[in-house]
Amino acid sequence: MNVQIFGIKKSNDTRSTERYFKERGIPVHFVDLSEKEISRGELVGIKRSVSSDELIDKECKEYKKLNLAYMQYDVDTVILENPLLVKMPIVRYGEKASCGYKPELWKEWLK
Repeated sequence: MNVQIFGIKKSNDTRSTERYFKERGIPVHFVDLSEKEISRGELVGIKRSVSSDELIDKECKEYKKLNLAYMQYDVDTVILENPLLVKMPIVRYGEKASCGYKPELWKEWLK
């Protein structure tokens, strides 16, 4: 089964995640969020494992630029319109998903 990684090439965590799986011989499908956004179906699948609050990176430049700290918003709509708001990387493995660099969790998935 392939691992799907959503992130950007400039992110150290995204590069580390890609390296983690490649070192273990696991095929990786990388989706660069600076070029292609997350589809609604992919977001629904991710949200089965990751809460909406965990998905948004409240420390990123995009969050501050959009002044989301001072607004009420629908998480799904904001992520679909601004994919760079997510905590990177998002990793999908079958029905499982994680947000951020979490090698201990991925180790459990691969058992």
